[in-house]
Amino acid sequence: MSRKRTPEQIIAKLREAEVALSQGETTGQVCRRLGVSEQTYYRWRKEYGGLKVDQAKRLKELEKENSRLRRAVSDLTLDKQILKEALSGNY
Repeated sequence: MSRKRTPEQIIAKLREAEVALSQGETTGQVCRRLGVSEQTYYRWRKEYGGLKVDQAKRLKELEKENSRLRRAVSDLTLDKQILKEALSGNY
């Protein structure tokens, strides 16, 4: 069962992992303690590594806005194609 975590929670877990790794624990041990798979840990590190909480929030907001704008562009492109086809069919 998948559990959604907020960017703030992920960043906190990554910081916890950094501390444990610097104290000599292995990645496997750290992941078990955090309750995530190594794959999840590396994915989080790739996406959120080095970010502060406010930066992560801003990143998620921008991703959501980007998605919304892409949908708007695709809808308008489809409308344009339909109108072109309707116009060319009249001549």
